[in-house]
Amino acid sequence: MNGLIGALSLRRRSIAVRLAVSALLASTAILLIAALVLTTLYRENTERAFDSRLLVFANNLATDLVSPNEPESRTFSLGDPRFDLPLSGWYWQVGKQDAKPRDLRTSRSLVGVPLKPATDPDGKAGVGQIRQGYGRAQDDRLLRIIERDVDLASDGRYTVRVAGPADEIVNDVDRFRAALFVTFGVLGVFLAATTLLQIRFGLAPLSQLRTALGAIRRGEADHITGDYPRDIAPLAGEVNLLIDTNREILERARTQVGNLAHALKTPLSIIVNEVGAADAPDELAAKIREQAAVMRDQVNYHLDRARAAALAGTLGTSTEVEPALAGLVRTFGKIYRDKDIAYDVQVSAGLRFRGERQDFEEMVGNLVDNASKWAKGRVAIRAAAVAQDAYPHLQITIEDDGPGLPPEAREAVRARGRRLDETKPGSGLGLSIVADLVALYRGRFRLEEADLGGLRAVIEIPGDAPSGTPHH
Repeated sequence: MNGLIGALSLRRRSIAVRLAVSALLASTAILLIAALVLTTLYRENTERAFDSRLLVFANNLATDLVSPNEPESRTFSLGDPRFDLPLSGWYWQVGKQDAKPRDLRTSRSLVGVPLKPATDPDGKAGVGQIRQGYGRAQDDRLLRIIERDVDLASDGRYTVRVAGPADEIVNDVDRFRAALFVTFGVLGVFLAATTLLQIRFGLAPLSQLRTALGAIRRGEADHITGDYPRDIAPLAGEVNLLIDTNREILERARTQVGNLAHALKTPLSIIVNEVGAADAPDELAAKIREQAAVMRDQVNYHLDRARAAALAGTLGTSTEVEPALAGLVRTFGKIYRDKDIAYDVQVSAGLRFRGERQDFEEMVGNLVDNASKWAKGRVAIRAAAVAQDAYPHLQITIEDDGPGLPPEAREAVRARGRRLDETKPGSGLGLSIVADLVALYRGRFRLEEADLGGLRAVIEIPGDAPSGTPHH
């Protein structure tokens, strides 16, 4: 279960991480297998070399055994003092296969207990003319044993057995294994470093492509530029073609919206002018003008929404937040100069709205206008970057010190054309426009109680925020 979770987690990782992990696992497995194979081969070679030394001693004993002297008078001498030192680990033994211990001829180093037959690693007794394997001495010391049979015809079959301490083999193999692991460890570090460099170099074009797409998303560029490898260049070309196609579609939609606006507004203007020139009752003329004005507002509203919907997905467009807010504050400061409203504006440096300036000004402008209408003397505006769903978002908060709204009225006031106070000027479309535009930009809009005592309006929309410090 944990392995499945780990595999699924790895699939969600970046390509660089997946390549690095897979290369690391593969390299580790290859190095471990190579170390195991080399250690096994080295052990076999070391055993063969040790067996060759023992076989020389065994052949010398066999030569002494086939001498013309009587068996009891035959002398055995290997000329190596290690075979004379008791319990040295170097032993030899000559005797018939079924001989009793007292009938065996042994080296001085072998005290008391005769050598047992050599066994292979599986624990089975060896067979054949020359046999080799391992055994235990009387002090439980591991021995490497080699033995051979010598047929003396009428004298019978004798077995020559020579043993040496297996510590030499084990220690030699251990030293080789340690050196091998150190060497492979250093090699693994270099392989990991070179693999990371290869991955970084190989994926550099993808990083360049990602940077170019980010620049388009932030509105800093309108196309992907630069040279790319042959397997990535078609992708960059397709993205550029998609951007151009998207812009052509949006441009056609914008043209159609403009044509529709002209086609509807002109007849409305003619109707209003004709009513004023015609000899119609004042009540009828007033009613027609009133309804024509309502129709004009509704036409403007829906045409603006259609335009905003077309532009909301446009790539390569962005708006600087600070100058746009500064312009709005200057404008509404003049409109509501009789109320002498103090606008407190705090904007994080480098904030950008990912969309058209007109849409930004319409969203924020409606909120500032609404706050200015109800404020007693202060409006606070805050703009900062927030993290939402692992993507940067722009959060704009506008609050006033007016009477505010009860919770049950906050949803009602967002309905199109709904006005809770008819004494205030306006069409009742302001907050509805804000809600629609925020939804088009896949953002969020909410109303809540302000710290100043009035209403707080908060919108969160996609944006970009380079590092910076708030300033006033």
